Amino acid sequence: MATIEIKNASGEKASEVELESAVFGIEPNVHVMHTVVRSQQAAMRQGTHDTKTRGEVRGGGKKPWRQKGTGRARQGTIRAPQWAGGGTVFGPHPRSYAFRVNRKEVKLAMRSALSAKLADGQLMVVEDFKFEKPCTKEAVAFLKANGLDRRTTIVIPNDDVNAYLSFRNIPKVNVISVGEANTMELIDNKVLVLTASTLKRLEEVLK
Repeated sequence: MATIEIKNASGEKASEVELESAVFGIEPNVHVMHTVVRSQQAAMRQGTHDTKTRGEVRGGGKKPWRQKGTGRARQGTIRAPQWAGGGTVFGPHPRSYAFRVNRKEVKLAMRSALSAKLADGQLMVVEDFKFEKPCTKEAVAFLKANGLDRRTTIVIPNDDVNAYLSFRNIPKVNVISVGEANTMELIDNKVLVLTASTLKRLEEVLK
């Protein structure tokens, strides 16, 4: 079992905690992580793009010239696809891009992301925040004390509103609740910061 330091608000070592090898010690499955992230990104697409077919384009109700005797190719409407201003044949129409991923794959992807973060030295565990009220100044001081000047994701307990309000407006910082944690949020950063309680919660859910 691997261990990791738990740091306090001053950036100093407060204690140590053992990490669940089933969550933080596996060989990352890159393929599954890629599939899950693609699924998340696909689900976020609006899919509202639309093109008009020949039946939807304005005009073209009259046959442009008679069927026979002109020497030209027969035409039924000036809104056919081969005409300028005509309809589109195989253009996009509103649809959902979402596709389902097995629940076991979702958990495997999150375990892989956490294991990769630990292996790459991009995982940090800190004591639970104790903001008496929302205070961005204290949040900035915490980041500075821990050398967090790169793109950082901070995972906090679901009910820690003060911490969320303190971190949410700081550039390069993405703060999420543990209930919102997913593969894309866990890997889309340079440093992943977990509080002691969110670490425990993730281990309970993923092991």
